Amino acid sequence: MRDDLRERINAALKTAQEQGDKRRCATLRLIQTAVKDREIAARESGKDGVDDHDVIEILQKMIRQREVSAEEFETGGQLDLVEQERVEQDIIREFLPAQLSEDEMRALCEETVKDIDAHGLRDIGRCMNELKSRYPGKMDFVQASCVVKDMLRTNGNGNGHAPQGGVEDTQG
Repeated sequence: MRDDLRERINAALKTAQEQGDKRRCATLRLIQTAVKDREIAARESGKDGVDDHDVIEILQKMIRQREVSAEEFETGGQLDLVEQERVEQDIIREFLPAQLSEDEMRALCEETVKDIDAHGLRDIGRCMNELKSRYPGKMDFVQASCVVKDMLRTNGNGNGHAPQGGVEDTQG
């Protein structure tokens, strides 16, 4: 299963070439190049290479890059380039696991904060590591990090706020 995602990408490239779909071919080649670059870097640092989890991280990063580019092109009035970025995003998303909705992500973040007994902003790293191990590739971890940070900030963690609903109530 280690190379399952890469095999899917390779098969998709072969199909796109047969169909003459230049945009799809170019995007799939970009994915392959990014994966190969990460593989080389991993081997140089003494690791075995990359697995599907690493490929998912690469794909998520590529989508975020295209979101930023699309916003910049839209601001600049280059709507043809906005459309191109959106098409590339759609192609890349085909290889990601189904993503959790924002409500599902928020609920899982809240559950994780409680499970690991996180109390303050210093616990963000622990929360994010736990989320990444529990739900690899199933949520936008940049967005999840913001959600966790907001939860920990509003839970009265040394910043003068009182704990809010959902936090365990301790009565003497």
